[in-house]
Amino acid sequence: MFRRTNLLWLVGLSLVAFQPRARGDEPSGEDSAAKATTKFLRIVEDDDGEMSAMETAIVRYERKSADGEPVTVDLVAAIHIADRDYYEALNEQFDDYDVVLYELVAPEGTRVPEGGGESSSVVGMLQRGMQGLLGLEHQLAHVDYQKENFVHADMSPEEFARSMRDKGENMWVLLFRMMGQSIARQAQRGDASGTSDMDLIRAMFDPNRSMAMKRVMARQFEDLDALTLAFEGPDGSTIISERNKVALEVLEEQIDEGNKELAIFYGAGHMPDMEDRLIEMGFQPKKQRWVTAWDMAPQTKSSQPSGSSNGRSERTRHREPVIVTRESKP
Repeated sequence: MFRRTNLLWLVGLSLVAFQPRARGDEPSGEDSAAKATTKFLRIVEDDDGEMSAMETAIVRYERKSADGEPVTVDLVAAIHIADRDYYEALNEQFDDYDVVLYELVAPEGTRVPEGGGESSSVVGMLQRGMQGLLGLEHQLAHVDYQKENFVHADMSPEEFARSMRDKGENMWVLLFRMMGQSIARQAQRGDASGTSDMDLIRAMFDPNRSMAMKRVMARQFEDLDALTLAFEGPDGSTIISERNKVALEVLEEQIDEGNKELAIFYGAGHMPDMEDRLIEMGFQPKKQRWVTAWDMAPQTKSSQPSGSSNGRSERTRHREPVIVTRESKP
């Protein structure tokens, strides 16, 4: 039972938590009120209860700078394979910032070439396989990393390997963490709402296989906190928390240089921990927008979207098979 669930979780985490290379202290647990509850990914359903979209959030945070002027940071949650329209909408959004900090385990200052590049890593190969199966596009191929305001804000391969070694991490350790979290979740909910083997088999043989597989996969994202907890463990992980520390160090450097409007463009799985750290740095959440990453709406249905912003699967009509942005308080 848990082997099937862990496989789906591994695929899910590869899409929200790790951007492969293209050819500090932990947050305090004493102040529970400071812990974030913002949702960075959600499933949208239409009025018939049918899944119509998976959306990621852009959440804005603000604090005062030394000169009294506001500094804003947007956490732009990413899915690493998604609809092409999704990446085109994000490319337009990125023009609005002084600086966009991006993730990529690569040597310091690396720029992704136009059109991306293929990774030979296991995660990269897994993402490419899912890209074909789901009929989606890869982030590296469609995000314009050549923009002048893009700044690399991630570990180098050497730093990543050293951190994994220092924490005693490897893929087996991460797999066992996922097994434990999967078993705990199944026990908590009786596995009644989980994805079954038959769901996967039916999707594989569905006439519209890519759409059916997207809907099976999307259900794995509904509890993003549980997905990331599977990797994090009690002392954090290299994949999430240690890389987040590096990104926020670069953020402070960019703020010190006088930049006032910044964005952090990382996988959605990084964002709950990233938000906690931003709040500890004095930032407060201000507003939230939603962008459609996977359009799964039946083409015969067309209606206006709602503005609801909670993180549960919502009975919200999907307007059209392109980007829909909704703005609300986080």
